[in-house]
Amino acid sequence: MLYIKNAKILTGTGDVVEGNFTVKDGKFEAIGSSVIIPEGAQCIDVSGKIITPGLIDVHTHLGVYEEGIGQEGHDFNETSSESTPQVRAIDGINPQEKGFEDARSFGVTTVQVMPGSANVIGGEMLVVKTVGNVVDEMIVKNPSGLKAATGENPKRFYGSKGKMPTTRMGLAARLREKLIEAQNYMNKRQKNECDRDLGLEHIAKVLNKEIPLRVHAHRADDIATVLRIQREFNIRLTIEHCTEGHQIADFIAKHDVRVSVGPTMSTRSKIELADKGWHTIVALANEGIPVSITTDHPVVGIEHLMTSAILAVKNGLTEEQALEAITLNAAKHIGVEDRVGSIEVGKDADFVVWNGDPFDLRSTVEATYIDGNKVYQK
Repeated sequence: MLYIKNAKILTGTGDVVEGNFTVKDGKFEAIGSSVIIPEGAQCIDVSGKIITPGLIDVHTHLGVYEEGIGQEGHDFNETSSESTPQVRAIDGINPQEKGFEDARSFGVTTVQVMPGSANVIGGEMLVVKTVGNVVDEMIVKNPSGLKAATGENPKRFYGSKGKMPTTRMGLAARLREKLIEAQNYMNKRQKNECDRDLGLEHIAKVLNKEIPLRVHAHRADDIATVLRIQREFNIRLTIEHCTEGHQIADFIAKHDVRVSVGPTMSTRSKIELADKGWHTIVALANEGIPVSITTDHPVVGIEHLMTSAILAVKNGLTEEQALEAITLNAAKHIGVEDRVGSIEVGKDADFVVWNGDPFDLRSTVEATYIDGNKVYQK
C-alpha cells in the first residue's frame, strides 16, 4: 500500500485537492486532507510537488510504427487493399518500442493504438497502458474502435494505382458499400445462410454500436461527409484530427460526437493541413464539443502531449480544459473513463508527480505510476 502525503492534486475533474491519498491493490483507495497513513503503508512525501492523473493520448501508432528502424517497423498500414477491416492493431504492437519508454518518462500512462490512415477502413484498435512486455497484459480495452479514413491519404495510396478510391466521392461510396455489405452479412448470419467473415464481423460491431467508427478527417467537407454517414447508418462516431473543425464547429455541435484534435505541433505537410492551428480546439471547446488533444505519435513525439496542452492554453484554452483534454475527456473519448482519466476513489492508480506547475514548460516529471507501481523515476 502507498501513502502519498502533502500533495497538491489536480484531479482531472476540475477540482484541486490539498492533502493525502492512499493506493491499495493498484487503485486509489482514499483521497483528502483527513486521510491518515495506514499501518504498514509506504509513505512518500511530495511536499512542493503537483500530482496529476496519468496523461492519455487518444490517437497514436505506438508500437505499430516503430521509431528509428525504417520499413521493418512500419506495421500500421496494411496497404494490400483499400479496405482491411479484418486487421487488428494488437497483432502489430511491439511493447519494447522506444516510444513506450518515452511515454512513461513524460507522464503518459494510457494510449489508444490504431492502424494508419492509408485505407478507407483500416482495422480495429485498442487501448493499452504504456508499461509491459506482452501486449495482452497491457490492455485496458480491446477493441476500442474501428479505424476509417477520408481525404488525401486513401486517395494518394490507391488513386495513384488507378484503384478506387480516386476521388472523395469514391471514398465515401466505398465506406457506404462496406457498411451495407456488413448489414447484409448480419442478416444472413442470423439465418445461418453464410460462413463467417472476419472483416464484416468487425464492421458489424460498429453497426451494433459495440464500438465506434473512428474516422480520420481533416477538411471541413470531409468532416461533413463523415457526419452524413453517421446519420445514414445511425452509428457511434469520433472525428480524428478535425483540422478544419473550427470552420463548421456549430454544425459539428449538432451531432453526438467526440473529437480529437492534432497533431497541431506538426508542420503543414499536405494541402488539407493548410488551416491547421490552435484555433481549432478553442473553437470546438467554445461550442461545447468534447475535445481531446493528440500527438498522433510518431507524427509528433508522445513526449510532447503535455507540450501540446501548454500551447493550447497559450492560444486560448483554459488550463482546466487542456488538462481534461489529456485526462478525463480523453478517457471518455476512448471509452475507459470508468478506470482512468482522473484521480478518484476506485479508479486505477495512474498518476504523475511533477516538480512544478505542469503548465510551465520548465517543469518536469519526477515520477510516473501505473496501477500504483512506479514505472518511471527521474
